[in-house]
Amino acid sequence: MTSLLVTNIGELTTHGPQGTVQHASLIIDEGRVAWVGAKSHQPPTDARLDVEGRAVVPGFVDSHAHLVFAGSRAVEFAARMAGEPYTGGGIRTTVAATRGATDQTLHDNVARLVAETQRQGTTTVEIKSGYGLTVEDEARSLRIAAQFSPETTYLGAHVVPDGTDPDAYVRLVCGEMLDAARPHAKWVDVFCERGAFDVDQARAVLAAGMQAGLGPRIHANQLTEGGGVQLAVELQAASADHCTHLSTKDVDALAGSQTVATLLPGAEFSTRSPYPDARALLDAGATVALATDCNPGSSYTTSMPFCIALAVREMRMTPAEALWSATTGGARALRRDDIGHLSVGARADLTVLDAPSFLHLAYRPGVPLVHTVLRNGEFTCTP
Repeated sequence: MTSLLVTNIGELTTHGPQGTVQHASLIIDEGRVAWVGAKSHQPPTDARLDVEGRAVVPGFVDSHAHLVFAGSRAVEFAARMAGEPYTGGGIRTTVAATRGATDQTLHDNVARLVAETQRQGTTTVEIKSGYGLTVEDEARSLRIAAQFSPETTYLGAHVVPDGTDPDAYVRLVCGEMLDAARPHAKWVDVFCERGAFDVDQARAVLAAGMQAGLGPRIHANQLTEGGGVQLAVELQAASADHCTHLSTKDVDALAGSQTVATLLPGAEFSTRSPYPDARALLDAGATVALATDCNPGSSYTTSMPFCIALAVREMRMTPAEALWSATTGGARALRRDDIGHLSVGARADLTVLDAPSFLHLAYRPGVPLVHTVLRNGEFTCTP
């Protein structure tokens, strides 16, 4: 592989608000960032990509997505917009459609959605199971997910299937289903919420997954304050996701831990729910990530730029904080240090914006600003 000089960068964001370089260049070699600096000091290389004054940011890291599913819940969305509350019960509708779909149908849908994420600047996406809820369907969901991402999450504990005893189902999730899922999963997750799994059940699921070698993460405090965030901190989970309803104790616990608070503003947008208090988390010193929560029911978006715009407008994050959370923050939620930034040695995952500054991600919401995407130094999206 030849080295590639990305030059004539109007504004380069390497890793956050203190890592912005004007009139910059960077060199990619063997899929890694090999040099970063001012354009006036760029060394010679084998090939070059002139971005003509555009801004360059790290590729977005979407650390929470449910991409293995079949069917649509557009009617449910329309009902919510007409005033019906969101309860999470529609998950079972997607479960029925997913169980009835062929492997090829599921594969093609994941491929479509992953391509869609890449066109919007995402270079790493986590993919959960959770719409199968049988041993066979959870295992096949993860087999399919693993074809598209190494960041695969076993979410057998999404909801309890209709007609199933909750305690018996938890035993299945912790036993035979886990055994089938483990070869294809990196993470274990649980929806700790009323109508899904209580704290004790969630602790059992995560403990079993951890014993099997999977890293813990948790859907926490989406519909109520509950105990999900405290459980995440107790178990040193990589992330507590949603965090919509937090007490002061929850905020302090996250701020004093290594658990990332992953906020999913697309879900609040699509359910007309209150947005998380990102400002309180940031001011307390918690690590915050942004992700899409792409799923057919409560957040059917693959757009990280859209989530950045929501975070700035609705959650009082600055544009720089939102970009960091959508890149480095997402990487921390996956416990990765090789992605989410463009420092020397990082994987060469970068997004060229059709704009002079990253500020335009929030300044121009809904506008397709992604011009070019490189993942591991290879083009995945070009104009």
